[in-house]
Amino acid sequence: MIHVRTKIERPSADVVAALGQFSAATIHEAQGRKGALAHRLKPVDPAMSFCGPAFTVDAQAGDNIMVQVAISYAQPGDVVIVAGSEFAQAGSFGDVLATACQSKGLAAFVTDSGVRDSADLRKLGFPVFSGSVCIEGTVKETLGPVNRPISIGGQIVRPGDILRGDADGIVVVDPLEAEDVVRLCQEREDHEAGIRARHRRGDATLIEVHGLVEKLKAKGLVVEE
Repeated sequence: MIHVRTKIERPSADVVAALGQFSAATIHEAQGRKGALAHRLKPVDPAMSFCGPAFTVDAQAGDNIMVQVAISYAQPGDVVIVAGSEFAQAGSFGDVLATACQSKGLAAFVTDSGVRDSADLRKLGFPVFSGSVCIEGTVKETLGPVNRPISIGGQIVRPGDILRGDADGIVVVDPLEAEDVVRLCQEREDHEAGIRARHRRGDATLIEVHGLVEKLKAKGLVVEE
């Protein structure tokens, strides 16, 4: 069995940069409300943000040996994303490994397990997203696959999928759809800019601006005058 696949197909840097201009929520909405990872996967600091190709890891709960292996083989710009059985009672990643990631030029680290040294991670500034923060350490025993499809946060993430994360959460984008998603995101941003402008002008009620008048009427909304 080959444990680590080092050759994966990565999206172009231009596409990654283009997607990175938009928020995770905008991307999620623009691509048809799909791809959102579970809400509990959040950054240790709300200011943390990233966009990059997935470098996937399937790790045993409470064991971070394959986390360290993956970091060793990941390339600059990669997002090391670890499915750790959603095991919250473990600090599988901390400031030492974050320093290694940052020094290699990785884009981010994501795990559905736990991390620790959160105060130091915030000072370091390297984007770290996790399902929990826990002081308990992990063992280094069980081998597992790197760069195979993983199940994490209710989604299947494949090596090379584009991940966008910010304060609101993480969304996954199929690289084959990425250019279309960029276009749809820009259209959504332009549309919302127009809505905000109407709100500032105050020339209509909120339900008029948002096109809800007929829908509310059809549902039988009754307003006391």
